[in-house]
Amino acid sequence: MKKTASQTDLVKPMGLLLVLMLLLAGCTTPRLEAVVKIYDFGPAPVQTAATEVRPGLAAVALFEPQVGPALEGNAVLYRLAYADAQQLKPYALTRWSMPPAQLISQRLRQQLGEQRAVVAPGEAVAQFNVRLVLEEFSQVFDSPAQSHGLLRLRATLSQRIAGSEAVLAQRSFVVQQPAPTPDAQGAVRALTSASDQAVGQVSAWLARFH
Repeated sequence: MKKTASQTDLVKPMGLLLVLMLLLAGCTTPRLEAVVKIYDFGPAPVQTAATEVRPGLAAVALFEPQVGPALEGNAVLYRLAYADAQQLKPYALTRWSMPPAQLISQRLRQQLGEQRAVVAPGEAVAQFNVRLVLEEFSQVFDSPAQSHGLLRLRATLSQRIAGSEAVLAQRSFVVQQPAPTPDAQGAVRALTSASDQAVGQVSAWLARFH
């Protein structure tokens, strides 16, 4: 059926009005932008008493930690153990402030530094070398509603003797901490708690060698 002139004249302004309304809606509707949350371990645990470097404990050189390719970045990772435990997945909108191995090394340096001198690798004053390898650092879901933070860390202690380096001891530390919530925030809390526990264990282990 052919449109009359009056119908055509009516359609044009209605079409323009619709376009104008869409343009106005685009201007007034707030844009929802994804915000990435950045986390670190927070302040180091406060000591209950003042501490100072103890002369009886030898100076140590703490090397840059080593990691596998999956842990090189800043992603907060998780595994669905109930579905596919072999696959590591990153949370889309949550990141660590630096690679997790560096956060752990920083925490260990702080704790060791309360009782002994911690120096850069290669300094002559260091009697021992400490190397860390971070093997696992993820939130593991045993079910959709239940998860825990899992940390697996290997520490190697060596000493320079007559121009060569001799390995004195090596130990693996495995720590699990329950996640308070089954999400990225729960992962951060569980893994931070696991890291503080592991750092305390490494520090106590090193103290055995003075």
